[in-house]
Amino acid sequence: MSMPHILVVDDEPEIRNLVMEILEDEGYEVGVAEGGEAARRSVRERRPDLVLLDIWMPDIDGISLLKEWSDDGRLPFPVIMMSGHGTVETAVEATRLGAYDFIEKPLSLAKLLLTVQHALEAERLKRENVDLMAQAQPLQEPAGKSRVMQDLREQIRRIAGHETPVLITGEAGSGKKTCARYLHSLSSRADGPFVEMAVATVAAGNSAKELFGSEEGDSIHYGLLEQANGGTLFLEEVADMDPETQARLGSAMQAKSFLRVGGSEPVSVDVRIVASTHQPLEQLVQTGRFREDLFYQLNVVPLHVPALREHKEDVLELINYYVDYFVMHEGLGYRHFPVPVQNRLRNYPWPGNIRELKNLVQRLLILGSGDEVELGEVETWLNTSQESAAGGLASLYDLPLREAREQFEREYLRHQLAISEGSVGKLAKRVGMERTNLYRKLRALGIDVKQGGKGG
Repeated sequence: MSMPHILVVDDEPEIRNLVMEILEDEGYEVGVAEGGEAARRSVRERRPDLVLLDIWMPDIDGISLLKEWSDDGRLPFPVIMMSGHGTVETAVEATRLGAYDFIEKPLSLAKLLLTVQHALEAERLKRENVDLMAQAQPLQEPAGKSRVMQDLREQIRRIAGHETPVLITGEAGSGKKTCARYLHSLSSRADGPFVEMAVATVAAGNSAKELFGSEEGDSIHYGLLEQANGGTLFLEEVADMDPETQARLGSAMQAKSFLRVGGSEPVSVDVRIVASTHQPLEQLVQTGRFREDLFYQLNVVPLHVPALREHKEDVLELINYYVDYFVMHEGLGYRHFPVPVQNRLRNYPWPGNIRELKNLVQRLLILGSGDEVELGEVETWLNTSQESAAGGLASLYDLPLREAREQFEREYLRHQLAISEGSVGKLAKRVGMERTNLYRKLRALGIDVKQGGKGG
């Protein structure tokens, strides 16, 4: 993995060269710019990991550059301001615009190095925090004690030591993203960024800008490829990428450089590409829906993630993991899964794989009553899942927790009311709720008891 790239912007040659030498001695990659216009060119040519920026320069002052670089109040990289004639007002303005810190001249080199180290570390932690919050899957590595999963983890460990692209295949919900993260964590790029692009969620026509960035005048938008520099870019469901972006990606992988949309100068990057798909790319190549050259570039090292039904002996371990996870991280109440329930779940085919199991555990903890999960409520939700797969119930996976809970409760109570033949008394006994509270809940969810649960 490449070392952080630091851009030093100062119109005084002595300071510029001294700072460059000190930083290079510490192992950083360093670029220099003698003024504001040169700094503009430098950040256009390559996205820095950090900028040391003088305030007072003959052509463009540092505050003006901060305003240019700021995107909706956020800088694309940390900036440390330097000045020998700064005022409190200037420092406050720089901080308001997003600068990490303000260092006075003459520079204390010890303080400078410490501030640089802290700024880079803060940026790394911020990136990891955003990364963790964005994870839909809390697993940090492919879980399971089965021989199938042991072999998968061993294969990932071997692949991690190389720099080649990786194509991860497997059914939807089988844990391909978890494998990609695990691969990154074991690689030499582990301290670098792990950047995701959910290809299917990018609006048509925007994928090239999202991936490669764009230029418009002095304004630069850094795409995901540049944001992943020094780390890993994970292309989730790459088969959904449009043909134009496929062609651009293939060229970028071959040349290790690319043009931003609207740009004229190539940008070099050092990124490992990991892609995933649940679709048969070989067939898509034959039908012309996926570029053959890109397929072979991505498929240097194939990695197949097995479906959950292929290692069903791991189901109980996964259930226990998710119960503990939701209790500890989301504050849900603990419920015990007795042996009959465990046996039913172990022998269920899990068409939605690990994602379906995770959702089921969450539903049972959110909506269930009592300390022990009952076989009947499990059957209800398994039937609901099968109806959902057939198009009956919309997927709740991406909904906010409150909306998901309301939709779960609505479908659950409608189902139980139908079993209770429209009797609220029977329904109250089945779901373990006091009748007054149950009436209130039914009204809140828009369920009309007189119409047999219809409405809302």
